[in-house]
Amino acid sequence: MTMADWRLCVAPMIDVTDRHCRYFHRLLAPRARLYTEMITTGALLHGDAARHLDFDAAEHPVALQLGGSDPDALARSARLGADWGYDEINLNCGCPSERVQSGAFGACLMAEPQLVADCVRAMQEAVPVPVTVKHRLGLDYDESYDFVRDFVGVLYEAGCRVFIAHARNAVLKGLSPKDNREKPPLRYAEVLRLKQDFPDARIVLNGGLSDPEDCLDWMRRLDGVMLGRAAWHHPDILAVLDRRMGQQGDASPVATEPLDEAAWADDVLQRFLAYVTRQHAAGEPLHVLVRSLLGWRSGRPGARQWRRLLSDPKALRAGGPEGLRRAWDALVSGGDQDLRAEAPTSSLGQSRI
Repeated sequence: MTMADWRLCVAPMIDVTDRHCRYFHRLLAPRARLYTEMITTGALLHGDAARHLDFDAAEHPVALQLGGSDPDALARSARLGADWGYDEINLNCGCPSERVQSGAFGACLMAEPQLVADCVRAMQEAVPVPVTVKHRLGLDYDESYDFVRDFVGVLYEAGCRVFIAHARNAVLKGLSPKDNREKPPLRYAEVLRLKQDFPDARIVLNGGLSDPEDCLDWMRRLDGVMLGRAAWHHPDILAVLDRRMGQQGDASPVATEPLDEAAWADDVLQRFLAYVTRQHAAGEPLHVLVRSLLGWRSGRPGARQWRRLLSDPKALRAGGPEGLRRAWDALVSGGDQDLRAEAPTSSLGQSRI
């Protein structure tokens, strides 16, 4: 492992970071580390493993995030992920939703560090790739630094060396998952203390990061940053950060040739639409394939109309992937016209929308 391995990460987000979203993010940020949605051990061991695990080779480096609390089930699931080709297995110790609480995993695992250590050891014995942990700083309203320091310390002794710290507590009762992403106060200083207390560990900061300069500053102070909602709502931030990262992962500005932004964006779209066309022909619904584009070009002329098109099943059905290309050209050339205009029926058919 090198320090650059976790310098820029895209967070696991349920119903967001599917394989199509990850493919798009890879086009924006060639050096980012991508994460799957959280996948429970039950879904892998008793469900359609291929549906959950399939990914495109272009996504590397890509990590599989698991949800579970049984060491044996996690070891078997981790082995499946490693055999499938994932570069990392990550254990979710941060999700506060009632669903994961009822399954005794996610953030509530922070109350049982010895159990988490057993899970980490079992997974490490099962796979040759890094086993990492994503966690919160504390539970409910206890903001004692000692709690997270001791939690990380137990896992460090178990052999874990990469910790992705969401810099908030998880409030298990009384706050929704959405509120848990916003209301508990951010405590970045305590993540920095973890790095000071565990200098040999990789400490990655997650939570509330949305400004590129702030991200670059934390890259210098820690071992990396993980972006969640910012990457979804404003995907361009991934491209900005990827360009600013040094060749070995440092956060110093890189001397490069001036970028032709319009040509770069058109190339990204062209490559993504080639992927969309292949996946649509294989049966993937178009609205699922393109939803990661919703926030792209946010704040630029025509962005609202672009989002309207991507959210309009009728327009997508009428145009298919070729219609998206035409809509993009219209957005670039004008920006304020209605992009949902009638388009010829896609040769790929209409039934997959």
